[in-house]
Amino acid sequence: MSRTRRVLAGALLTGLALLTGASAAAADDASPSPSASGDGSGPTEAGTTFRTATAIQQGETATAGASTGDYLYWVFPADAGQRATVTAKVTLPESAARHGAQTWQVDVYDGLRRRQACMYGKQTGTAAADAATVELTCVLRTVRANAEQWANDPLPGSYYVRLTVVGLAQADLGLPVHTEVEVNSKDQGGSADVDGSLSKPLIPGVSTAEQASDDGTNASAEPVALAGEPEDGWSSGWWTSRWLWTAGGGVLAALAGVFGYSVTRGRGRPTHVPPGV
Repeated sequence: MSRTRRVLAGALLTGLALLTGASAAAADDASPSPSASGDGSGPTEAGTTFRTATAIQQGETATAGASTGDYLYWVFPADAGQRATVTAKVTLPESAARHGAQTWQVDVYDGLRRRQACMYGKQTGTAAADAATVELTCVLRTVRANAEQWANDPLPGSYYVRLTVVGLAQADLGLPVHTEVEVNSKDQGGSADVDGSLSKPLIPGVSTAEQASDDGTNASAEPVALAGEPEDGWSSGWWTSRWLWTAGGGVLAALAGVFGYSVTRGRGRPTHVPPGV
C-alpha cells in the first residue's frame, strides 16, 4: 500500500511539474516580439492619410521627416492574444526657432477605423519651449480572436498609428521635425483566449495595381494589399495554451481518482476472514 501511494504521489508531482512548465512557457511567450528585420530599421517615410499609411512590422523602427502640423500615419498588423505598445518620439527644431511649447498626440485606430483606447501610457505630451524631444506611449488592450457584434473589442487585423501636434504657437506651423515610431507586443497567453475566431482579419481593402501595356491598355490588374500580415502569418485560431492546462488538469484529476480509490478500497469488509466464519 505504501509503495502504491509513493508511486501515485510521484505521478501527482509530475503532473504539477507539467502545469508549472506550461506556465513558464506562457511567460516566455510574453516576451516582446523580436525585430522583424534584425536591427529594428524600418521605413523612412510616413503616410498623410489612412489610405496612404506606411506599413510597418512589429519590432521595426519607422522614421520620417515632416513639417509641424502634418498628420503622419503608419499601419501595423496585430494578432489575437497580443497586447501592442506603440511608442513615438518627436525631435523638435532648435528652441531658438520656436515660439512656445508644443503638445503632440498619438492615436491608434483599428481596421474599421475605430479609435482604440490606451490602457495606460503617455498618449499626449507637451514639450516646453526649450525641450529637444517629446516621447509618447500607448499600450493597447489585448487583441481578441472574436467578439460580439455590439462590442468594441480590438480584433485581429491592421492598426493605424496617427501622430500629430495638437497644440502650438501659430508661428511654429511648418517647422521641420523628425519622428520615430515603434510597435512591440507581448503575447498574453491562454488568459486572453476566447471561443471562436474571425474568418478573416480586419485589414484595409485592397487597391488594384494596373500595369499598362505598350498600346495603352491594361495588360494586368493585380490586387495589392495596403497593409501586410505578420511575417509568420495570422494565427490559425484553434491552438491555445489552454490545451496544456486542460490536459494537465485531466491527468491530475485521473491520478487523484486512482489515489483516492487505493486509499479507500477494502474498508467495506476485513481483508482476512477467520476460519470457520
